[in-house]
Amino acid sequence: MAPRKFFVGGNWKCNGTGEDVKKIVTVLNEAEVPSEDIVEVVVSPPFVFLSQVKGLLRPDFSVAAQNCWVRKGGAFTGEISAEMLVNLQVPWVILGHSERRALLGESNDFVADKVAYALSQGIKVIACIGETLEQREAGTTMEVVAAQTKAIAEKISDWTNVVLAYEPVWAIGTGKVATPAQAQEVHDGLRKWLATNVSPAVAESTRIIYGGSVNGANCKELAAKPDVDGFLVGGASLKPEFVDIIKSATVKSSP
Repeated sequence: MAPRKFFVGGNWKCNGTGEDVKKIVTVLNEAEVPSEDIVEVVVSPPFVFLSQVKGLLRPDFSVAAQNCWVRKGGAFTGEISAEMLVNLQVPWVILGHSERRALLGESNDFVADKVAYALSQGIKVIACIGETLEQREAGTTMEVVAAQTKAIAEKISDWTNVVLAYEPVWAIGTGKVATPAQAQEVHDGLRKWLATNVSPAVAESTRIIYGGSVNGANCKELAAKPDVDGFLVGGASLKPEFVDIIKSATVKSSP
């Protein structure tokens, strides 16, 4: 089986102005990064900037929405449907981010329904999972992430267009980072879970990326771990060091 292509996603969250967006995109457009054969790069601006970013961004990078509605559009004020993203030619969406799970009460089943619906409309999904500090300290990390993954597995049959993003909640925006060994342990556990509960082929081909205070200083050591297939980057994706994180893909491709 072909090696899993390194994946780097930049989640801009609820940040920025039109001018900020132009500056960030200019840095990305001018960056010298590994080719598309080595790394897949996707950036996720707020909804209001999706078209602007898509129009300005270099063609070898893609855009993602930060969320979409759980079913077809209609009387759902404030929501964005998957069909709208298709209409805008936005190829990716981030679903199940811990901030939405925690702040907006999105359950495992609700996230799984969203994933299934987005995939049914031809949109590729970065599906987020992860445990809180309390859950890690209680020793239930694998139970939590397995339950989150199981909900998705029960609703979809084709994993081709899914990237699984493991983001320990305690490491998001806190400056704390899972050690490379901690990240590898969970990624390995998730891959084994997929092998047992979905199929060995899906386990081997599905990219499992890490998110949680990834930056230019720690990305190479994390990227070197065999089951870390890339990153979903928050705060650092708004800064020039995002380019260094993209370049960490060469850790995987070097002999």
